[in-house]
Amino acid sequence: MNSVVLNLEPIAHLSDEQFYQLCVANCDLSLEMSAAGELIIVPPVGGESGNREADLITDLNNWNRQTELGKVFSSSTIFILPNGAKRSPDAAWVKLARWEALTPEQRKKFPPLVPDFAIELRKVRCGGSPRCSTFSRERSETDRLQTIQAKMQEYIENGLRLGWLINPQDQQVEIYRSQAVEVVQMPAILSGEDVLPGFELPV
Repeated sequence: MNSVVLNLEPIAHLSDEQFYQLCVANCDLSLEMSAAGELIIVPPVGGESGNREADLITDLNNWNRQTELGKVFSSSTIFILPNGAKRSPDAAWVKLARWEALTPEQRKKFPPLVPDFAIELRKVRCGGSPRCSTFSRERSETDRLQTIQAKMQEYIENGLRLGWLINPQDQQVEIYRSQAVEVVQMPAILSGEDVLPGFELPV
């Protein structure tokens, strides 16, 4: 099951507030919006992917509770990026000073900033249906990976300092910084570098 992309431009261009109200009215759906104004309906994940995601957030939050350097966010949080896109990383962290610079209203709704750090976990969306051939599964997984890579690049272009694309299917992690992407083979221990000092994640 892949994400569904709806082009709303012929009939409407949603403002930040309209998109927020749309999400509130459809709280059972996971929605994003591209910088071009496309509405993206993100399908739910299975148990294994949900468990991996929970582990990532737990490890990040445990480190943050010790250091108290920022705020940790789950995939339920939508961030409004400088280019206008509305995105939900699987896990995200924002430096405390940047979070506290937001108004109470901005914190309550969708924060208008790009996180300092984000994790995206590659998930198989096809679901193993008997009608889903090996070829279509492979193409679905390839398309999904390219979509996540583009999303990570968008984060970097909008000011993300460090990002990890964790890809269990290919047993590798793509590390995104302002310079070239680094690919690390799993198993490995990822470092939060100077963005998350002292944070390490075994993968």
